[in-house]
Formats: sequence, C-alpha cells, structure tokens
Amino acid sequence: MSDQKARALGFNHIALEVGDIDAALDFYAKIFKVKLRGRGGKMAFIDMGDQFLAIAATGKVDRDAERHFGLVVDDQAMAVENAKAAGAVLVEGSKNTFYDPWGNQFQIVEYSSIQFMKTRSVLESMGLGYLEKSDAALSELGEKGIKVE
Repeated sequence: MSDQKARALGFNHIALEVGDIDAALDFYAKIFKVKLRGRGGKMAFIDMGDQFLAIAATGKVDRDAERHFGLVVDDQAMAVENAKAAGAVLVEGSKNTFYDPWGNQFQIVEYSSIQFMKTRSVLESMGLGYLEKSDAALSELGEKGIKVE
C-alpha cells in the first residue's frame, strides 16, 4: 500500500433524504433564499454558488442524535429565526441547530466566524459581494498560512 493519499479538498454537495421534494423546497425556502439548480425524478438540487444541496424523496423520517452538517450562512440569527417560524424543531440546548421535518439536523454557522471561504467571484455570482471575517476567523486562517484578500 502506498503512503501517497488523495487530499480531501471540501464538499461538492451534501445529499439529504426528505419525504417530499415540493414540501422540502417549500420548507427550506421559508428559511433560506433557495435557487433551484435542477430537478429530476425524485431529486432536486439547491444551488449554493460552487456547491449544492441535493435532496432526495425517500419518504423517510429518521432523526439522528449527533449526525448533522454545518450550513454556512451570511446571517445566522436570521436563519435561526426563520427556522423557528417555519416550525423547525430546535435541538435541545442549542441556539443554532435544528431538525427539518424529515429528521435532518442543520447546524447553522455564520460565514464571518469560521475558516470556510468562498472566492470573491463565487460570492459576487451569488449577489453577495464581499463578506467580512471576524478577527478570530482571520487568526485561524493566518495560522494555516491562508491570506484573506
């Protein structure tokens, strides 16, 4: 076996199981700006610039205690308030994590507070322009030798 290994670079997409595509698109649109990348059969694809969220209709509701994904947003407080208004179930003891109606656990994280970065061209294509990073996020990036323009 070789010591050489491929390097994980990030995510192209995340796939979630939902009960119904139309119901899921309606639910997510109450929380986030939803731009449909495409749709076919029992799948739909929500655009996030250079990434996407794939949703597949399976009819399953399967809530996990710990399995989740962190969704980066430009305004965490707004997303969490919208999730509450849409009827999302907040995870006990959390201010930014909720379940959708099919048991998928979303942890909402604010772009400015974390290392994750979109290129300027991707942000502009999403109609966002430049988004600031907190001093803590800039420090974490700097420790890795990543320069923020």
